[in-house]
Amino acid sequence: MTPDPIAIPAARYPAKVATTATALARIAALPRPLVFTNGVFDVLHRGHVTYLDQARGLGASLVVAVNADASVQRLGKGTDRPLNAQDDRMAVLAALAAVDLVVPFDDDTPRALIVACHPDVLVKGGDYTAATTAGAAETIAAGGRFVPIPFAFDRSTTALINRIRK
Repeated sequence: MTPDPIAIPAARYPAKVATTATALARIAALPRPLVFTNGVFDVLHRGHVTYLDQARGLGASLVVAVNADASVQRLGKGTDRPLNAQDDRMAVLAALAAVDLVVPFDDDTPRALIVACHPDVLVKGGDYTAATTAGAAETIAAGGRFVPIPFAFDRSTTALINRIRK
């Protein structure tokens, strides 16, 4: 007689991934204050997870907008980027406890998505300012705020990739 297989629970992260079509309705249902950030998040590292955890601490919900693969190509990060496909990058982010919703965007910037979802807090890394961040002026004009989060760890996906290639 063979033993019963161990029941493996289904992954919880798919529920935290929105499609472009459902994003705004899903964002509107999240608790406020709503924190919004965006990026490529190609190879997740300590700098990313620290940043996302700090961003989540600024509100009740954290939405992470992820550059679609074609958008990453237009950023000029290299012809072989992203290393991880959009769906894989979104799944990894959605598995983080700090992240409430992950949504893709295909534009060069997430400005339209930011304006449409009216975040209470727009967050970027410490190398950004309100003047250099898409959607910051609109967020501030609507009563929200822009918060740059200083780098706690000197990490970079591009530097990591370059180190691996050596």
